[in-house]
Amino acid sequence: MEGFELEKAYLTPGELVTYTIETGIKKVKTKPLNQFILGILAGAFIAFASEGSNMAAFNLFAKPETYGLGKALAGVVFATGLMLVIIAGGELFTGNNLIMIGVLNKKIRLKEMFSNWFFVYIGNFVGAVFIAYMMNMSGLFSSGDNMLGGITLKIAAYKTSLSFSQAFYLGIMCNWLVCLAVWMSYAAKDIVGKCFAIFFPISLFITSGFEHSIANMYYIPAGIMAKSNTLWVKASGLPAEKLADLNWNSFIVDNLIPVTIGNVVGGVMLVATVYWFVYNKNS
Repeated sequence: MEGFELEKAYLTPGELVTYTIETGIKKVKTKPLNQFILGILAGAFIAFASEGSNMAAFNLFAKPETYGLGKALAGVVFATGLMLVIIAGGELFTGNNLIMIGVLNKKIRLKEMFSNWFFVYIGNFVGAVFIAYMMNMSGLFSSGDNMLGGITLKIAAYKTSLSFSQAFYLGIMCNWLVCLAVWMSYAAKDIVGKCFAIFFPISLFITSGFEHSIANMYYIPAGIMAKSNTLWVKASGLPAEKLADLNWNSFIVDNLIPVTIGNVVGGVMLVATVYWFVYNKNS
């Protein structure tokens, strides 16, 4: 009908800059205690996605010829984690890297962004480790003749064996995709659209084998805790030196720090700064 224009079902990239700035302002104005609590929820949601993806694919991970298929299946399940964060409500450190757009636009102070990151990051850690603890206590790692426990240990050992540069670059590529998933979910105006926007980038990052700092707050502590069960250790087939190298120090120094730095670079530089530069600074 002439003179009648249907409302767009999504936001354009230029409109997304404004929406992301407004969302960032709301995030940094939230009380620190609530940021922390919502961070716990998001950490738990990502941990649920991590353990569920391992449960779905652990038997495929065990064989070289089906390893890629296992990663693809894990990616399908893992995408649920960010859907829970975005739709049910949670604060995720990696997605909150997009707050940088508001800082660049001078609507958010740098101190406010760092404060949000701090409380959310600590909350994410608490939530993820809590799920790791409950999974260990539940006995579910005995699934598949103890192979789930074995794979949990192998995944943790692999992640702590990465060099600093490997973990850093894998972290960059991961949060490039995660922040794109959050960015596109902001564009959608309905739940189905948000789920589709989240699903494909997240499944891609898991299938690719990239490193996510918050997911690793589940994967590695779960493996460290699983070391206490001799049956799971035996199922892992890991040599004694690999098991000895899997500890809280290697978790933080060899994985969490470089992956977190990489995540920040990927989210802040390759998503937030790029889109702000193109659609806001140069508009």
